[in-house]
Amino acid sequence: MAQEQETPKKPNRVFPIILGVILIGGILFGIKEYIYYGKHIDTDDAQIDGDISPVVARVGGYVDSIFFEENGHVEKGQVLVKLDDRDYKVKLEQALSAKQTASAGVGVGQSQISSTSANASSAHAQVESALAKLDQANKDYARYANLVKDGSVTEQQFDQVKANRDVAEATYNAAKDQYKAALEQIGTSKNQLTVTNVGVTQRQADVDYAKLQLSYTTIVAPASGVASKKSIQIGQLIQPGQTLFSVVDDNSVFVTANFKETQLTNLKNGQKVDVEVDAYPDWKLHGTVYNFAGATGAKFSLLPPDNATGNYVKVVQRVPVKIKITAGKDTLALLRPGMSANVSVILKD
Repeated sequence: MAQEQETPKKPNRVFPIILGVILIGGILFGIKEYIYYGKHIDTDDAQIDGDISPVVARVGGYVDSIFFEENGHVEKGQVLVKLDDRDYKVKLEQALSAKQTASAGVGVGQSQISSTSANASSAHAQVESALAKLDQANKDYARYANLVKDGSVTEQQFDQVKANRDVAEATYNAAKDQYKAALEQIGTSKNQLTVTNVGVTQRQADVDYAKLQLSYTTIVAPASGVASKKSIQIGQLIQPGQTLFSVVDDNSVFVTANFKETQLTNLKNGQKVDVEVDAYPDWKLHGTVYNFAGATGAKFSLLPPDNATGNYVKVVQRVPVKIKITAGKDTLALLRPGMSANVSVILKD
């Protein structure tokens, strides 16, 4: 029997077609990515950031009242914590009493100045009177000295006039000394009043300080935001400088994007930015490049690397870039510092 001829197999064209489609798709994808990255700079090393204000006690004392809830929203200036202020009120009363005593001393000093001034005026009048009497005694002495030479008056009468002149001179000198002492007493009284006034100023400073310390027993919110990380309870004794809680400012939410140093060439302030937050993938947030950090993140770390040790391995560093978000207040209120985000800086529209 004759052998049957084998029919030739048709070539399989499916694989080349699939390969061609994949190749074309890859080329189109590559072109798309090339065009995209020619207009954008992206990084996924980004997070939501914001100002977190730690609230620190400025005076010590026992916690009397707490007027906020953990993770609750507070307004700037709102009273959040009240400390027991009885000790500080007593100190204020003591300072006020000391000031009142010092102020009374001012009145006494002014009275002394008035009294010594009156004494000085009286002493000055006595000097004028004594001077007038001395002038008259000198004239009498000169007249009697001429008369005694002529024998018109006796030696006894001349001696009496001379004695009167000596008494007048002594009286005048004594009056001058009293007037000088009165003037010195005025100066002393004025100096004492100056010292007293300084004491009053010091007591006023003590009053102001006591009032300031008393005001610190009322702790208010430094900013509007969410109060978190509360570490106090009613009745707890706190110390000056102790952190009580923190407030995340509502109006300071921004994005910190850590770009590679090789990506900074075309980055500039004011460029538009698209932001995607991992927590809200459907949101499309927008912002602008605001500023650049002064050093890389490694330099700000607790233990910055030292390339002079000899174990140098070149690693691409990252520079923090601050990005301001343009969004409504309600949107910003839902963002929390620490949330992860993806950032795309638009180089060309």
